Amino acid sequence: MQARASLEAWVAGRGLPRYRAEQLLRRLWVSPVGSWAEATDLPASLRTELDSTQSLPHLHADVVQQSADGTRKYLWRLADGEAIESVLIPSGARRTLCISSQAGCALRCVFCATGRMGYRRNLTPFEIAGQVREIVLRTPEDKPTNVVFMGMGEPLLNWGSVDVALSILNSPEGLGIGARHITVSTVGILPGMAELARRPEQFRLAISLHAPTAAQRLGIMPIEKKYDLEAVLRAAEAFRKRVTFEYVMIAGVNDADADADRLAKLARRLGALVNILPLHPGGAPDLTPTDVGGIRRFADRLRNQGVEATVRRSRGLDINAACGQLRVEVEKKRASGTATKARDALLSGGLEPGRDGVD
Repeated sequence: MQARASLEAWVAGRGLPRYRAEQLLRRLWVSPVGSWAEATDLPASLRTELDSTQSLPHLHADVVQQSADGTRKYLWRLADGEAIESVLIPSGARRTLCISSQAGCALRCVFCATGRMGYRRNLTPFEIAGQVREIVLRTPEDKPTNVVFMGMGEPLLNWGSVDVALSILNSPEGLGIGARHITVSTVGILPGMAELARRPEQFRLAISLHAPTAAQRLGIMPIEKKYDLEAVLRAAEAFRKRVTFEYVMIAGVNDADADADRLAKLARRLGALVNILPLHPGGAPDLTPTDVGGIRRFADRLRNQGVEATVRRSRGLDINAACGQLRVEVEKKRASGTATKARDALLSGGLEPGRDGVD
C-alpha cells in the first residue's frame, strides 16, 4: 500500500526504528485513532511531532439520523465544505455500509435524489475508505462486515480513487474486509468495468439495470445513450464472479409481467441474481413505488422462470435514507436559513426586500 512506503520514508528520515512504521500503519486503519495523541503505544514526543506534522484527516459528521429499524444515516462534511452520505444497515450479525464515491452525480437517473443535485467532484481514496474509518472510530463494534458502493455518485467514473479505496478496504493492512463482502455498483461504465474485471480479488459487481430493454432504460437512465444495455451485458460476461442486477420497482414504468419475462431472460443469460428494490419515496417524489403485492408477483414470476430473485426490504423510511435525500434536505434548510437572515438584515437596516434604498 502507498501509505506503507510513505510512513517508512518518514520514519527512516528521522532515524527511528523500522518497527515504528508498522505501529503507525496499524493506527491508520487496523486500529484507527482520531489523533496521534490517542496512540498511547507511541512515545509522547513522537505523538506530539506526528500531530504537528502528520495530522490525521477526518470526515466530520454534520448530521446523523437513526431510524426505528436500526438504519443509521450519516452526512459527512468534507474539508472543502462538500457533503456526502453513508448509510449503515444492521441485520443480525451483518452490518452493511453503503458508501459514496463522488459528491453529487452527473448521471441524472430519474429515481435518484443524488442525480438531481448534479456532479460536484470526485472523492479521494481517503474520503471513500474514510467513511468506514469514521464508523469504526465512533463505535468500534459497528465496524461494517460488508461494504457496497451504492451511495452518492458512480464509482466507475472515479475509478482511480475507487481502485485505491478497494485495496484499503480489503487489505489486511487496511480495514480487512473480505473481497466477497465488497460490492461495486455501476450503471455500466464500460472502461471501469474492464478495469474492475482485471483485479484478481473476488469483488462483487452489481449492475444498476432497472429496465429490461434499451428503450425503457433510456427513459429513466440517460447513460443508456453512451453505454447501451447490450454492451453493458457483454462487459458483464467478462466477470469471473456472479453478477447482480439491481432493479428499482417503479409503478407503471418497469413492473409489468412482460418486464419480468424480459428481465428473466437477461438474468438467465448471465446467471445473475436479481435484487429487487422498492422505490424509496423520498428519492423521487414524482414517481410511484410499485405496491408490495406487485413486487411479490414480479419476484415470483422471475423465480418461476429459474431466476434467483431477492426483494430488499425498505429501510430507514422514517429518516432521509434515500440516496442523496439527506444532503438535499440539509442544503435546502441551509439555503432557507441564509435567505431568512438576509431578509432580516435588510429589514433591520430599514430597507425592503427587493429594493436598494435609492430613490
